[in-house]
Amino acid sequence: MGKQANKNDAITSRDENFAQWYTDVCKKAEMMDYSSVKGFIDYLPYSYAIWEEIQAYLNKRFKENGSSNVYLPMIIPSSLFNKEKDHIEGFAPETLVATIGGGEKLADPLIIRPTSEVLFSDMYKRLVSSYRDLPKIYNQWCSVVRWEKTTRPFLRGAEFLWQEGHCLFETEEEAWNNAKNMLKVYDDLGKDLLAIPFVKGIKTDHEKFAGAVATYTIEALMHDGKALQSGTTHYLGQGFANAFGIHFLGRNNKLETPHQTSWGVSTRLIGAIIMVHGDDNGLVLPPRVAPIQVVIVPIRQDAEGILDKCRDIQTTLEKMGIRTKLDDSDHTPGWKFAEWEMKGVPLRLELGPRDLASGTICLTKRVNGEKKVASIEEIEKVIPSLLDEIHNDMYQKALAFLNAHIKEAHDIEELKAILNEGGYAKVNWCGDEECELKIKELTSGGTARCILEGEDPFAPTCPVCGKKARKVVYFAKAY
Repeated sequence: MGKQANKNDAITSRDENFAQWYTDVCKKAEMMDYSSVKGFIDYLPYSYAIWEEIQAYLNKRFKENGSSNVYLPMIIPSSLFNKEKDHIEGFAPETLVATIGGGEKLADPLIIRPTSEVLFSDMYKRLVSSYRDLPKIYNQWCSVVRWEKTTRPFLRGAEFLWQEGHCLFETEEEAWNNAKNMLKVYDDLGKDLLAIPFVKGIKTDHEKFAGAVATYTIEALMHDGKALQSGTTHYLGQGFANAFGIHFLGRNNKLETPHQTSWGVSTRLIGAIIMVHGDDNGLVLPPRVAPIQVVIVPIRQDAEGILDKCRDIQTTLEKMGIRTKLDDSDHTPGWKFAEWEMKGVPLRLELGPRDLASGTICLTKRVNGEKKVASIEEIEKVIPSLLDEIHNDMYQKALAFLNAHIKEAHDIEELKAILNEGGYAKVNWCGDEECELKIKELTSGGTARCILEGEDPFAPTCPVCGKKARKVVYFAKAY
């Protein structure tokens, strides 16, 4: 195990003040800046490049699942938005409404989309008339606005970037399968790209999406022991379709109503990456999502042949598809080490006169400071292998942390202790919303994150009311 670099004094220690640490990292690593409008942020190139890698992965997976990308307007007429009762009750407090257009008061105020079920339902009413028009599996990449009172960069903003899939199916079975398949896509995103293990399951009725029959969720566990809802998929049933008059001529020549789903992840995933993997020196980025996978730092770059060889190595790596940065600025090597550690670059490559003479390079892993000396001639084999090794190490480290913070709670006092310490409490639950809300009250904010499908209770009764336990639920404090 290599020795970690000294603590970066520009960043508050995680254990001293986790919230301030997070803000420091977002700012110092140049991930974002605060805009002139409270609650809105500027996504700077470094964070947006991470989002582009997430987009590239998901676009490929979505299209493999039959999805096509579209783009719909960002505004919804209030009269249209009000058609789905449960939906409007869930989102009305968060909406931003435009009441003036072109200097004149609007007869039908326009809502800046908080989500797009209404827009898609309105469109599908015009596009679908026969079973031959189904399925409709559409996704859009866009931003949405939710007028949050308390905001935090990436985690909860007045505006955030996301993708939202909205689909119509001929049968209920197809729709349920779509919702479950997309949950797997999101779970794979964590394993394959973000090196983040998720717990996944179905939301309680109290926590499900407004207007949904059922909501599935992936939940990540942050370093401070709080959960972060990282993506959701919804089986919407026929509620939106009936509200918007979406019907089609079925195979039996009778008018039928389609079954609907929606699913999405957002730039909240960037916050998850920061909080799951980061340390006191800043970001620690998984290689497959990192904007820069390898940074080359020349030592004594004024020495003959050093920069030329660094440029040769950069060209070689870039031809292999490895995102590489050569830092040939006039800063000292020590400054460069600290800067790229703060930015979380997975692998640092150093080359000085002695290395050049011996035909070797020094490679340092960001995740643990481990160093390795390799032959320059072997970089085409060594570096891809090291990047895969780093990804796997980061995933296993996060998985070990997650597993260590999942504990069974047999009574309310155990439940309180687990949530105060941080992590998931596995709770036997009778299924009554009253008991769910009582747990939230008794634990000062612990919420049901998801029901574990297919898992039988480990004790016979609910710890709140003493009635028969019917389900196992993860409870946690959450962002």
